[in-house]
Amino acid sequence: MVGTNKSLYAGPVAGIALAAVLWTVMFSPWTSPYLNFWVMMTCSAVVLSLFSFAGRPELFRMLRLRLDDIVLGIVLAALLWGIFWVGDRLSSMMFGFARGQVDMIYGMKEGENPYVLSLLMLFIIGPAEELFWRGYIQESLSRKWNRNAGFVVTAIVYALVHISKFNFMLLMAALVAGVVWGLGYRLFPERIGALIVSHAVWDCAVFIWFPI
Repeated sequence: MVGTNKSLYAGPVAGIALAAVLWTVMFSPWTSPYLNFWVMMTCSAVVLSLFSFAGRPELFRMLRLRLDDIVLGIVLAALLWGIFWVGDRLSSMMFGFARGQVDMIYGMKEGENPYVLSLLMLFIIGPAEELFWRGYIQESLSRKWNRNAGFVVTAIVYALVHISKFNFMLLMAALVAGVVWGLGYRLFPERIGALIVSHAVWDCAVFIWFPI
């Protein structure tokens, strides 16, 4: 029992540390100019997916999507896009720096093929983030403590790994999205397939298809 408890704690801590290092390299102004963000993001997604599968092998079975998972995921992605549309309007009225920081985020896609980015977000990046943050980290912390604590801590950490970009709007966007997907997993952990679809579709919608 003691060994199991240590494993439940050490695994997610190591995963969070790994994600923090990868995201810092991707976003930090001291390292990001020397690499291609999308190549680094894709490689990081693959690494975190492998880490998740190693720590929780049953995640393989959760990759089988049902039709209702796809429909629910698309609906949730649309609702989240709407939340961000409203948030963008409100933040632009409240903070003079908001629009400039949002434009900086969109600047990361300049010069990239939108079709390639869409495929990467749909089939690698979006799914990998849900498998890791909700399917592995939140689930592990929920088993270690309780489901509410797992939800809250994961949402906060998910936002904080973006801090090296020094972009308040990106930090808040990650927090809001982390709360929505984390709450979905807190209430319906068996519907992680819908969250995977939601994350993948929302990434493409807000960044490529229907930018805010």
